[in-house]
Amino acid sequence: MSDSASSGGIPTARDIDHLALTVPDLKEAVSFFVEYLCADFIYEYGPVSNDGTWMTDAMGVDPKATCKIVMLRLGPRTNLELFEYSAPDQSGTPPRNSDIGGSHIAVYVDDIHAAVEYLRAIPGVMVQLGPNEVSDESVLDGISWCYWLTPWGQQMEVITAPNGMGYERITSKRMAPPSPAWRARRLSL
Repeated sequence: MSDSASSGGIPTARDIDHLALTVPDLKEAVSFFVEYLCADFIYEYGPVSNDGTWMTDAMGVDPKATCKIVMLRLGPRTNLELFEYSAPDQSGTPPRNSDIGGSHIAVYVDDIHAAVEYLRAIPGVMVQLGPNEVSDESVLDGISWCYWLTPWGQQMEVITAPNGMGYERITSKRMAPPSPAWRARRLSL
């Protein structure tokens, strides 16, 4: 690696712009995030396709792939881009957390029990074991969390650490804090 590539990260970088997920049914996913997580719909785009190799060259997918895109805003700080692809070599099985490329989105909550109760009432959502509390004097000490699956199988999590986390005892570095408020209503932009 050259000195210029390892010296200070991406030049002019300021923040994370968005997270992205590929979903099997864009309309279903948008409805889910808007109705149950109070996401704001920002825009839609597509279908995107190309007769040449652009889809492979630009996006690393099969050249015959097509996609539709929706951008949502979740809470005050997170943009979520949803893709619905159609591709000849597409896998229809969502990756598990243990699979390469596996992922989840964690939503910080103030009341983990109320959050889990709410999730259990959403049609098609599968709440996994929890809430789980960590109190083992580790770096995770102080959190309560619970994984859950969206109706299409996307791994999600609710998490809270009202009194801080164990790692705060051993370093002065801190994770980005949760936003002061994310109300269950639409945000004004």
